[in-house]
Amino acid sequence: MEQVLKVAAAQQAVAVADIYVSVGPLSGVEGPLMRNAFPIAAAGTLADRARLHVEAAPVRVRCEQCGEESEATVNRLLCDHCGDWRTTLISGDELMLRRVVLDTAETAEARHV
Repeated sequence: MEQVLKVAAAQQAVAVADIYVSVGPLSGVEGPLMRNAFPIAAAGTLADRARLHVEAAPVRVRCEQCGEESEATVNRLLCDHCGDWRTTLISGDELMLRRVVLDTAETAEARHV
């Protein structure tokens, strides 16, 4: 919410319409719990009527043996190309604010015409 409100203030928004976040399965954040907590976190802010869109991020690894990148599963971070276990996680542990859709004074006026 802090990031969303900073973006809204910087853009002189009158309200936040939509919030898009990407959540990886290794982030420690549960999408359904985030959706349930969102109305409480947004209450009394410019985002109190915003819609929260939670997108699942894939688990991706880079193989130290063959150099390839591939998708992996949460409990099996193996290279999908050569099967090696020496991989580096490149995606799947993030909680990222992807996009914020704002209502500005101009858009609010246009809706009331």
